[in-house]
Amino acid sequence: MPSFRYELRVHEQHAGQLQPGQPVSLCIAGIDEVGRGPLAGPVVAAAVVLDIKRVPKGLADSKVLTLEEREALFDKIVATAQIGIASISHLEIDVINIRQASLSAMCRALAALPCVPDIALVDGNDPPRLPCRVETIVKGDARVASIAAASIVAKVVRDRLMKRLAQSFPAYGFSTNVGYRSPAHLAALDAHGPCVFHRRSFAPVRIAGDA
Repeated sequence: MPSFRYELRVHEQHAGQLQPGQPVSLCIAGIDEVGRGPLAGPVVAAAVVLDIKRVPKGLADSKVLTLEEREALFDKIVATAQIGIASISHLEIDVINIRQASLSAMCRALAALPCVPDIALVDGNDPPRLPCRVETIVKGDARVASIAAASIVAKVVRDRLMKRLAQSFPAYGFSTNVGYRSPAHLAALDAHGPCVFHRRSFAPVRIAGDA
């Protein structure tokens, strides 16, 4: 399970580098994105600065949590942490590619924070260009509390958006697959072609659109 130990270690290292009398004040943001793989919808990133005194219990990689657990933790994170959220649309993904869209979403999420981070802890091994120190952590959403919190926020925000889209485009099963490829989703693409929120640069969508 993720813990806050990584952030505490960063705080201690920072304190050890200070001159006597300097205040120990460090803003650490965890960053993660959700939505690289789907065939439809945006990629969403979140940046979360946890309150060292009010870290929610039960934080974990959003992929291993149930819907109910994610929703409950989302409410706790929103109530106790500083949060920045950003999304990159399917249209922009088609123009700049999904990797660049994911990195751009992370940058925008950090910029949306109400505070100015000193350090960003980023899930994975592909660092975005941020105006602060960046540390990438492979499987960070399963190891680091602030990254886990960011993964939960991004996942809940994106899933809610896709479920709203399902009301207008029920044929594709967005309410359950949230845009990811599934047999039913692929079958719907074959039967109906893409909708306006599909990513045309992704092969299954492009093929269905050309059919």
